[in-house]
Amino acid sequence: MLKMKSRLATEDEKQLYQLLGNVKLHLLYKASYHGFDSDTFRHKCENEGPTLTIGFNPSGCIFGGYTHESFPMYGSLVDNHAFLFRINSSKKKPLKFPVTKDADALCNSQKGPNFGASLIFLTNQKKITINLSQSYIFEKGDLCRNDMDLQECEIYRVEALNTPWRNITWTTEKRTELLKFIENYKPLASSVSKARVLFVGPTGSGKSSFINSANSVFRGHVTCRTLAGSSTTKYATYTIKAGRDGLDLPFILCDSMGVEESEGLGILAGDITKIIEGHVPEKYQFNSSSPIVPETAGYINSPTFSEEIHCVVFVIDSSKVTNLSIKVEEKIRGIQSEFNNLGIPQVVLLTKVDKECPMVLNNLENIYRSEHIEKKVLEIGERFGIPISCIIPVKNYSSELELDCKVDILILSALVQMLRYADDYFENLED
Repeated sequence: MLKMKSRLATEDEKQLYQLLGNVKLHLLYKASYHGFDSDTFRHKCENEGPTLTIGFNPSGCIFGGYTHESFPMYGSLVDNHAFLFRINSSKKKPLKFPVTKDADALCNSQKGPNFGASLIFLTNQKKITINLSQSYIFEKGDLCRNDMDLQECEIYRVEALNTPWRNITWTTEKRTELLKFIENYKPLASSVSKARVLFVGPTGSGKSSFINSANSVFRGHVTCRTLAGSSTTKYATYTIKAGRDGLDLPFILCDSMGVEESEGLGILAGDITKIIEGHVPEKYQFNSSSPIVPETAGYINSPTFSEEIHCVVFVIDSSKVTNLSIKVEEKIRGIQSEFNNLGIPQVVLLTKVDKECPMVLNNLENIYRSEHIEKKVLEIGERFGIPISCIIPVKNYSSELELDCKVDILILSALVQMLRYADDYFENLED
């Protein structure tokens, strides 16, 4: 099936932003794609919040209406913020016709988008209806040059781009700054040359994908050192080089078996404790029914401080935050309690945010403007008692073939926080 694309040109969008301010437009309905009928419109657009309805006619007019309230499932609503408009290509400034006070500005259940009966879309399919009423003040030719035929009708959800709830810089200079910080990092503990970071989380949450993504940033192209998408069964540690032939970076990323809902599946809490303490050897095959013990082949009886874990990262799929099962949550809480007893700093990576929020999918710079992602972060903080500053939304490399500066900045920013928290751990031990 062909991808649904907006008919708006860049200059058209600029005029709409003059009317709407700092917003993001998300296409919900396109008549040529979904069908010129009011039933499909209601199915796609009811209860979606503020929307912008745009009509295109054979005379070349681009016109429509904005509603601040959701289109209702039944009946109609009053919207004092509604307005009608027409794109004015000659003057590059749109025409705007605000709603009069207390006018009935929204659709009813029997028609398409209905702006106080002054402008009604999808009447008799590819037709509009215009009535000079008291809802909006305009002349009949102002909107569509008296052309009542519709070539296209598009409806967009209008998403306000609020003040960022966390500041981040999206420049190549910032990317370079983060790279240099990591390359020049030295652990505060003199006996440690590389900070060890352990990744823990449900199967499929993106642990291996983050390790691949981090390796990709420093290698300069998308890599696949770990088998992302498959279930990790062995303990694996990854040292990353600064470039293909560069020196090892001052950290080690450790991948573990996933946390599973069912008993007898997934990593055991006792095995995680042994990893933290440095007893688990490289390539150890996890056994969900039998924990590692001193008699296990390769067991490290007297680990050095360098072999212990200095920071733990919980990795959680943003789309599964709300529906995280009680059993998985209880297992994570149990693991977290052990980390707290050992004084190990904890970070949460909230992955797959681009798939969870359309704003972020369209532009990664919206990640800290998205109220939806902010709510996910707040929910994680409340459920697990983790400070909000320790919860970092990221996008891993998945389908991309080339690196992207914005993805790199998120990955690098997360790594910087992990190293800073590892230093906090070293400092606390010294005290």
